[in-house]
Amino acid sequence: MKKFLRALGSIRLALVGMVLLGVGAALSYDNPAGTPVWVLVAPLALLAINLFCAIATNPRINRRPGLLVFHLGLFAIIVLAGIGRLTHLDGQLEITEGSAFSPDELTEVKKGPFHGDGLSKVAFIQGSYTVEYNAGMVRGLTHSQVLIPDGRGGMISRVVGDDRPLVLEGYRFYTTYNKGFAPVLTWMPDQGEAMTGTIHMPSYPLFDYKQDSNWTPPGGKPLRFWLRLDTGLRQDAAWLLDGKKASGVLVVNAGERRVELLPGQSLRLEGGSLRYERLTSWMGYKVFYDPTLHWLFVASVVAIMGLGAHFWRKFGVRMQRTHESSITDTPVASSGRMP
Repeated sequence: MKKFLRALGSIRLALVGMVLLGVGAALSYDNPAGTPVWVLVAPLALLAINLFCAIATNPRINRRPGLLVFHLGLFAIIVLAGIGRLTHLDGQLEITEGSAFSPDELTEVKKGPFHGDGLSKVAFIQGSYTVEYNAGMVRGLTHSQVLIPDGRGGMISRVVGDDRPLVLEGYRFYTTYNKGFAPVLTWMPDQGEAMTGTIHMPSYPLFDYKQDSNWTPPGGKPLRFWLRLDTGLRQDAAWLLDGKKASGVLVVNAGERRVELLPGQSLRLEGGSLRYERLTSWMGYKVFYDPTLHWLFVASVVAIMGLGAHFWRKFGVRMQRTHESSITDTPVASSGRMP
């Protein structure tokens, strides 16, 4: 049994695990949708077994406190990394100003097989935002306001940015370059109830030249929209993108008809009327979840402390012996007195 454990804890098996982990990292780079999480989890499990057996059977490790602490910390990092891949979530979100967050709105979702339903507990309302731009269209700081329930019937305001995430239930929401405008439209059919919704135009100002979209009303014919914006955009100087100060004319193409609508104006179409209520904005977020992040930090600190203690003891003893040897080898000076 001991021989078998030593084989599992061998350096050769560790090298095999590292090669497999490298292959898995290459296959899962940038989280491609078709790559299973097991290409990373399986090599991590192999390395965890290898390291555990090495700790249990190698006296050079388990009889040296510093090295033992270092390897235990390394073992915890490997195990936590595997758990993180099994429970993680990555996704993208576009949410309209004034709208409440809904997990159903997430797109490009990639998650581990053991990820829970904690996202259903997340609640916030998207507010307005501003984005600073320097000359040359260089994006600066993003200030996105969100409202969070305080549990007492009120709301708490938070500001989110690219480097200031909104953290709720362990989920981290980061703003991205992906944001834009959305006309609020009301469709009033000849028969039935009116419905109001928004149409997200392409990201702005990345696609400021292509603010168009399509929509087909229930029972009607396809409509093509184009939004002519006035945001104060400057390419040769610094400017601030502020949705509250922006305005837009909505151009509607219905067959051969082309009509320009200002907020509050309506257009009569086959089967009903379309009213352009107002212009609002939407913000894009990157959503990330990994419950092992804080524990990974703790395990890393423990491993570094263990390795530091080992080298401190090793080189400290060696320096002390060298110092003692130099004192012993120093000749005693003669007093110079004649007998």
